[in-house]
Amino acid sequence: MRILLVEDDPNQIEPLHEALSRSGHIVDAVEDGVTARWLIGEKEYDLLIFDWMLPGEDGISLCQHYRAGGKASPILMLTAKDTIADKIIGLDAGADDYLVKPVDIEELLARVRALRRRSPLWRGDMLTVGDLSLHLDTMRVKRENDSLKLASRDFQLLEYLMRHPHQILTHGQIEQALWEWGEEPESNAIATRIKRLRRRLREIGVESWIETVYGTGYRLEPS
Repeated sequence: MRILLVEDDPNQIEPLHEALSRSGHIVDAVEDGVTARWLIGEKEYDLLIFDWMLPGEDGISLCQHYRAGGKASPILMLTAKDTIADKIIGLDAGADDYLVKPVDIEELLARVRALRRRSPLWRGDMLTVGDLSLHLDTMRVKRENDSLKLASRDFQLLEYLMRHPHQILTHGQIEQALWEWGEEPESNAIATRIKRLRRRLREIGVESWIETVYGTGYRLEPS
């Protein structure tokens, strides 16, 4: 799941970014409303997390702008404002949920799991291709009686491949889908991640499912 996280406090954004990334999400993290507005116009997000008070443009304005554009992905508002009147303002602006600071990480992750099921891009808690299944909550991949827990980077790559089975995915598509905004992958970064994922999938006998399409990219093709 791709998330836009907008928070101007470095003491907040870093642990939130780390926790969301560790849970398998791809997180574009920015510290101001102007950059967030630009990203909203450039990318599709499964979930957006806005701080209320931001430099450049506040979270309420971002909510209103996002909804005015006809987009329906869920929005979680983070704020120190905890009165009923403040919550009503946030919800009326288009937010789906509201979390009062200081944010408890475990509660945030639980809210994220609940909200993602409202996303128009959501297709269930488990992906299945052939006899291979990927559980999105646990980052565990299973085949028959075998299973293994994936690291977040391996999970992100396998999730993307399983959402597009039988399709040739170019290097550019993979980079755009899996790298966070502002990251600059090295020239061999995709090949390195593919190699590492194949090594893990060898444990359940499906490493050959990831085919190399030379000069183009990769494809998930069940045997």
